[in-house]
Amino acid sequence: MFNESNYNWEAHNRQVVVEGRNVLERTGESLARSNVIAIETENIGNEVITELGEQREALLRTRGRLENANEQLDSAKSVLKRMGRNVVYNKLILIFIIITEILILISVTYLKFFKK
Repeated sequence: MFNESNYNWEAHNRQVVVEGRNVLERTGESLARSNVIAIETENIGNEVITELGEQREALLRTRGRLENANEQLDSAKSVLKRMGRNVVYNKLILIFIIITEILILISVTYLKFFKK
């Protein structure tokens, strides 16, 4: 009877070992799949970081171009203001010249016809 109990105990231990080994194999496979997923995730993360870096550089270049365009617009605005002032000054000078010519014509006409 001792042998049969010993045999059942050994069979039970073998069964426990086999089940433990199966669990370990499934766990190892699960870890391997998790490792593959982690590597894929890392690769995707690296690609995203690279793309974000490129986009950042593009945005910085665009920002620089916009700042340059803004400076040029400010310069053009000041040139246009100066041109507008010059137009007003030129009109005033032209009006002064026309008034002066009219006064001269009136004076000449007065001297020619009324001062004889």
